[in-house]
Amino acid sequence: MIRRQPVSATADHAEERTNPAARLGFQPGQVVQEIGYDEDVDQELREAIEEAVEGDLMDEEYDDVADAVVLWFRDDDGDLTDVLVDATTYIEEGGAILLLTPKTGRTGYVEPSDISEAATTAGLTASKSVSVGKDWSGSRLATPKAAKSGKR
Repeated sequence: MIRRQPVSATADHAEERTNPAARLGFQPGQVVQEIGYDEDVDQELREAIEEAVEGDLMDEEYDDVADAVVLWFRDDDGDLTDVLVDATTYIEEGGAILLLTPKTGRTGYVEPSDISEAATTAGLTASKSVSVGKDWSGSRLATPKAAKSGKR
């Protein structure tokens, strides 16, 4: 979750502009579960997230709730809506899913309209897509506030 902070010209704020994990809102102490890991993932982004949260990413076997989910998804990984619905069961109320998909022209590319449709069907709201590495784009997906209050 992104928390607003006062603006200053410190190195910490400069890092937020250059470090994709900081830009995406990852913060120290968060528990982040990773789903869809494979040899094609962006290792630099993974390391940046681990550095930002000051801990390891939890794997798919993690059986407690997380503050956020990092979901690597490729076009041939199955039904995106089903995967997103499953991912929502892993996150704490108010948590977010960072959906990572291959960029245009890369193997496994997912159309933005497919992401939007799957997110809406899964009850999530999507931010615009952002570049998070050489081969991957990210979309931050969140549970709408109305749905959060009835969850637990």
